[in-house]
Amino acid sequence: MFAYIFSFIDRQILSLLIEPIKADLGLSDTQFGLLHGLAFSIFYATMGIPIASLADRKSRPLIIVVGLAFWSLATACCGLARSFIQLFIARVCVGAGEAALAPAAYSLITDLFPKEQLGRAIAVFSLGSFFGAGIAFLVGGAAIATITAHGPANVFGLVLQPWQIVLVTVGLPGLLLALIIFLTVREPFPSGRRPQTEAAPFSAVLGFLWGQRAVFIPHMLGFTLAAMALFTVLGWSPAYLMRTFDLKPGDVGLPLGLIAILCGGGGVMVSGLLMDWLTRRGYADAPFRTGMIGAAGSVVPAALLPFAGSFSTAIMLLAATQFFASFPMPPSTAVMQIVPPANMRSRVSALFLCSNSLLGLALGSAIVGLLNDYVFGTPMAVGQSIAIVIAGSSVGACLILKSGRSPYRRFIAARH
Repeated sequence: MFAYIFSFIDRQILSLLIEPIKADLGLSDTQFGLLHGLAFSIFYATMGIPIASLADRKSRPLIIVVGLAFWSLATACCGLARSFIQLFIARVCVGAGEAALAPAAYSLITDLFPKEQLGRAIAVFSLGSFFGAGIAFLVGGAAIATITAHGPANVFGLVLQPWQIVLVTVGLPGLLLALIIFLTVREPFPSGRRPQTEAAPFSAVLGFLWGQRAVFIPHMLGFTLAAMALFTVLGWSPAYLMRTFDLKPGDVGLPLGLIAILCGGGGVMVSGLLMDWLTRRGYADAPFRTGMIGAAGSVVPAALLPFAGSFSTAIMLLAATQFFASFPMPPSTAVMQIVPPANMRSRVSALFLCSNSLLGLALGSAIVGLLNDYVFGTPMAVGQSIAIVIAGSSVGACLILKSGRSPYRRFIAARH
């Protein structure tokens, strides 16, 4: 979970730095959308598949350690970027490193907990994303305000702007956490080492997914659209508040940090508990039901964002949106761990994260930027763009997830 916290700090801090980065590098909203979404997700999506193949056979803690060290160094390198291309490449490397965490962690957690506790266990791990985003906003906002007050700094002969100093500062502590995990975390087996097993070939993984396509097509498409809503509210809410109410990063860091931790974290825990409760009550399709509830709950508050007449109203709408948008995280993961055989889980997770990243993160973030630049023609329209993407993707998620309930129930019944 602490590794997940660090991953989201390194991932999310960029959204709070949108205005100084745009001003210093001369970027458009479309370019920033590509930095926040596509650059991160290219390797996050594609590297996850070969890394997951290792996670189905090799030491999962070691895979997490190497990934954590790599993405931490890449985050620090983002702070050395002098152009859009350099920052884009550094963000690609951040995504490549972070691709190691989720498939290995999901597989590890599944070996530690029985099925009836899996929702809560995954929810606790998923809390890391919202704690990380919250810390990025809370600490990042204060750090930006403090560092900006002192202006550029000369670091080992390099003149760094305040936003660059922030990125270097948040990246390096991950190296210490990587060392701690390396020294303390072991495989959950009596010997502390994972038994050598032969992973199924990738063709067998694809064959299994195709055989269970009635479950996995609604699962992957529906939860990817739900993820688009979450990534959009996390990635663009700083710009929405700063532009709509003429605020600085330091002004929005505290409220957005509290929303991420309390509402995002609260939503993911409620989701995990709800899924476990529905499972105990005999609802075999509990993961799909839980995802639908979250998607449906996101629609109205997101649609009202452009009409918020005050800062406090906007905060309440963002809080409600993020609470419900966080619901799909535990149930989407649970399906990937319950349905596939153990020697396929990590790669099924990686394929889902590939869809999640390329469509949910990259496409969602880019659409907001494109709407701002080419449809509405002004960065001030970010509220309208956010509302369109979140409400539209949430409605689509609800409809698609509904189609997966019956096939999933049949699969569970056949297994028992």
